[in-house]
Amino acid sequence: MKGNEAIAHAAIRYGADGYFGYPITPQSEVLETLTEEKPWETTGMVVLQAESEVAAINMVYGGAGCGKMVLTSSSSPGVSLKQEGISYLAGAELPCLVVNVMRGGPGLGTIQPSQADYFQTVKGGGHGDYKLIALAPSSVQEMADFVGLGFELAFKYRNPAIILADGVIGQMMEKVVLPPMKPRRTEEEILTQCPWAATGRVNGRKPNVITSLELRSEEMEKNNIRFQAKYRLIEQNEVRFETIDCEDADYLIIAFGSMARIGQKAMEIAREQGIKIGILRPITLWPFPTEAIASYAGKVKGMLVTELNAGQMVEDVRLAVNGKVKVEHFGRLGGIVPDPEEIVEALKEKLL
Repeated sequence: MKGNEAIAHAAIRYGADGYFGYPITPQSEVLETLTEEKPWETTGMVVLQAESEVAAINMVYGGAGCGKMVLTSSSSPGVSLKQEGISYLAGAELPCLVVNVMRGGPGLGTIQPSQADYFQTVKGGGHGDYKLIALAPSSVQEMADFVGLGFELAFKYRNPAIILADGVIGQMMEKVVLPPMKPRRTEEEILTQCPWAATGRVNGRKPNVITSLELRSEEMEKNNIRFQAKYRLIEQNEVRFETIDCEDADYLIIAFGSMARIGQKAMEIAREQGIKIGILRPITLWPFPTEAIASYAGKVKGMLVTELNAGQMVEDVRLAVNGKVKVEHFGRLGGIVPDPEEIVEALKEKLL
């Protein structure tokens, strides 16, 4: 199935309470698949096409505020419209899952694949000092798996999580093992697991109030200090990455999503030519595998960061190595996906 379809099936099987979205290429199959599956008739999951992306993210805000397991999906311009709501969710410390299947921009751009929303996601596209737990799948299997992982991390840290996939992963078809069906949580389980949730007055308990508003500057600073402490905890415990043939590598390709797939083929071609290349694939774009990348700074002769953008993740790689090794960038723009041979030639030109 397609990566987008895997997202939809996994959401049902992981026991999601609700999906609120709006169609946009190249992620429309998420909503289409959910409406075809009609989970409201089987699991009770709500599936709603909102009137806009802004409406969809605020419906997520409401569902998350009640302790529900809710998600939304969109593509780049649509996620831009959701940024205010995402900032509110982060400020109110609410768990939810956002899926962004990236397309080229800026503006309406193209419906072809891109990875140019890295800055928007990792640096915080909305206002204020906040972070999103960002997972970058490179296969259809990971599209399915990361739905469960995204919800797990979102609820563990009371923080929005995002699956940042590019259009290649959303549209490509692969075999996938779907997770077993899990029942949706009961209202009693939600009350137990989410004592902060706004569920109204229950058993005489005073209702919780969910808000990101704090008019007292001193209290707002305390909130932000608490947020930053939580982010440091996530950085300590939740970094994920994959390495392939890095042990004897003279050069590293650092890439995420579909570019990591293409980079792996480029690595094989280069090794056949006697050039020892390894792959380091960040799985969490935030928290970023800074220490892992830094550990190779004294072991390799150079690093090539390959992205479907003008150069975004490369900035974090350069910060990680702190000038101890040469870091170059190769990217294609406008929705053009490079061949593995292009990456090999770029590595030869820039690093050898």
